[in-house]
Amino acid sequence: MRKRVGIIGVGYVGLVTGTCLAEVGHEVYGIDSNTEKIEMLTRGEVPIYEPGLNELIKKNMAEGRLSFGTDTAECVKRSEIIFICVNTPPKANGQADLRYVELAARNIAQALERYTIIVDKSTVPVHTGEKVTETIKRTNKEHLEFDVVSNPEFLREGSAIADAMHPDRIVIGVTSERAAKAMRELYEPFNAPIIVTDIKSAEIIKHACNSFLAMKISFINSIANICEFAGANIDEVVEGMKRDERIGGQFLRAGIGYGGSCFPKDVSAFIHISDELGYDFDLLKAVEKINAEQRRRFIKKIEETLWVVGDKTIGVLGLAFKPDTDDMRNAPSVDIVRALQKEGAKVRVYDPVAMPNAKALLEDIEGVTFCADAYEAADGADALVIVTEWGEFKELDLERIRTLLTQPIVIDGRNVFEPARMEELGFIYKSVGR
Repeated sequence: MRKRVGIIGVGYVGLVTGTCLAEVGHEVYGIDSNTEKIEMLTRGEVPIYEPGLNELIKKNMAEGRLSFGTDTAECVKRSEIIFICVNTPPKANGQADLRYVELAARNIAQALERYTIIVDKSTVPVHTGEKVTETIKRTNKEHLEFDVVSNPEFLREGSAIADAMHPDRIVIGVTSERAAKAMRELYEPFNAPIIVTDIKSAEIIKHACNSFLAMKISFINSIANICEFAGANIDEVVEGMKRDERIGGQFLRAGIGYGGSCFPKDVSAFIHISDELGYDFDLLKAVEKINAEQRRRFIKKIEETLWVVGDKTIGVLGLAFKPDTDDMRNAPSVDIVRALQKEGAKVRVYDPVAMPNAKALLEDIEGVTFCADAYEAADGADALVIVTEWGEFKELDLERIRTLLTQPIVIDGRNVFEPARMEELGFIYKSVGR
């Protein structure tokens, strides 16, 4: 059944969610307070990099199912279901900043004309649904009927279109069967299992999932560190672990830790939520500590390999926090580049997609050169450091890389290459847990 859907906040989550809802036949109107972003989208330009998103937006705009604007009242007037997809950045203490959620709720309430479903899609702490409900009741003077729904997103940057179009589950937290029925109809074209819960449970599910995955990453990085001390191979350890169906192989890649907009923010927020509820979540605090320590260990590995970092030239491959995205939020590369520069190194950096965003964060650092490709980054460098495991790095002409480097040193934070192969080629090769 075709629905009229409003999206408030066309950032990463809102843009992908709205576009995929349009793709299955719904009429979607997305708004944002950033007029420059809306003008870009209206011209058919996409402000973020996500494989396949540009083409999908253009297709659905051309077919009349997707449009954009800046007017909340117009969005509310057009819509039966409104998704709040605004940013919830962390405060200094780790607590989620909900000012934009509150503002969206007030603006919706002021424009309500009939029964409407308001969906919290942004990642928010438990009890946010209650606060949104309370805000709308206080602000809407006509006392119109509405329902608030929690519908957490589970999108992975770099594969968000596939995740949205073929979800492994859809979680809907509701207080009424009326809202549950409408949300089931909305998501029926996706042919995915729908889990209906109360609102508080739905809000916790998102934080629980991301915190658990972050815990797996920190756990395997700790095991990798033990492997280094013991002289074992983390790849072989993982091979033995992942065959256990209770564990599986996902998120068991040793490296320099997690980054991005979700895991760091959500882990920190869940710790704060737990503290507020009276539970000291020591396990998650350890996850955060291990993740921060993993970056420091990698920087130390670079320093130990080069002995003296000062006055060295170091090539850095990969700046985005993960492949197939241009997202630089909480990217390990920023800490690594700053640490190298602080020690007096000249740093030559390259990323296939994230260079514009990286320049905004790094161009104020003296001694950083932005290169056109991996070979330029390696040219004349005393060592090459791999920070993000982009597919194109796996296909590098390693013999050419060796000739370009002043010293044949590769320090691999993502275990892209096989140690035996690198040794055959004459490299001094350092990786994680091997």
